[in-house]
Amino acid sequence: MTTEQTETTRGATLTPAAAAKVKELIEAEGDPNLVLRLGVVPGGCSGFTYEMYFDTQVDPTDVVAETDGVKIVVDAQSATLLAGAVVDFRDRGLQGAGFAIDNPNQQRGCGCGQSFC
Repeated sequence: MTTEQTETTRGATLTPAAAAKVKELIEAEGDPNLVLRLGVVPGGCSGFTYEMYFDTQVDPTDVVAETDGVKIVVDAQSATLLAGAVVDFRDRGLQGAGFAIDNPNQQRGCGCGQSFC
């Protein structure tokens, strides 16, 4: 596993499992210039919700980390709330599969599991 992050741990990182899944999804999209963008936006019952999507733009103020050749990008405003966060991909068979964010800055979450503060 190769993990490189600019500006120490200001942003978020990917586990090898998440990097492999993101790489697979990027290959399916057919655009090797895509990066995974992670951010937070106001909303939900606890104050903030995560947003995660593919992007082709990387701004000079973004915090960029790379794991196994896959870049995860966090905007400067979200970086404080996501410092040290780790994105994992979990395949739980019949219970489903998906990305999970372990965020050390999260003080509490809501009952629906979709928002945090």
